[in-house]
Amino acid sequence: MQIGELAALAGVSTRTVRHYHHQGVLPEPPRRVNGYREYGLRDALRLARARRMTELGLSLDEVRDVLAGDSARELREILLELDADLARQEAAIRVRRERLAVLLSEESPSPDGAVSPQMAEFLRCLEPVRDSPFAAADAELLALLDTAAEPEDRDRLLELMRPMTTPEALARAEALYRRLAELDRADPADPRVGALAADFAAHLPPELAAALARAMPGADDPFAQAFLADLSPAQAEVVRQATALLTDGQSS
Repeated sequence: MQIGELAALAGVSTRTVRHYHHQGVLPEPPRRVNGYREYGLRDALRLARARRMTELGLSLDEVRDVLAGDSARELREILLELDADLARQEAAIRVRRERLAVLLSEESPSPDGAVSPQMAEFLRCLEPVRDSPFAAADAELLALLDTAAEPEDRDRLLELMRPMTTPEALARAEALYRRLAELDRADPADPRVGALAADFAAHLPPELAAALARAMPGADDPFAQAFLADLSPAQAEVVRQATALLTDGQSS
């Protein structure tokens, strides 16, 4: 049979057949005198197998290797890997649907709701201090972390931050944010800078301070530079000094 007949039999396009030839999935058949390829039943069976495996999610390289050796053991290993990958995708989709369900349950969904339920619960605990622009910025950073971090890393961080949601801790945070706002037009050498940096560092629970010290980006890190760019010179100096206190405290 010719290429069009083979493609129709296997339910693919002639372009797919040629692509499989190019990728080594389907060997080149003998050609007629007129130069046309001449396919047989074995080619049709191989093409049908290739189609079924690609529909399962195998790459063409994997399909080629399996068909080349016709090894059931190798195919089983590949299918197990594929099954594990699909399970991870299924879990990720389930988490996304849970987030979507939370948004849909609200009469007026907010962009803040597009975080995980765990992060959304934590951010609700911070509502008493969210009026501060600095607290709002911190909440945005947490929302970004929720998107970028692995679930287990996020949950560990939230666990370490839980002591900061008590009424006493929120009151201290509100006072710290207010003092930071007062430095908007101050000089970086203002004596209030060092005192506030020390109080910010002391405000963090010890385990959280240790975790943040290990994860602190360097001064040349683009993320750190972007964060500091939104602050006044004195406010940025508070952050730098507080960061130094945290990292120095862990190294000493």
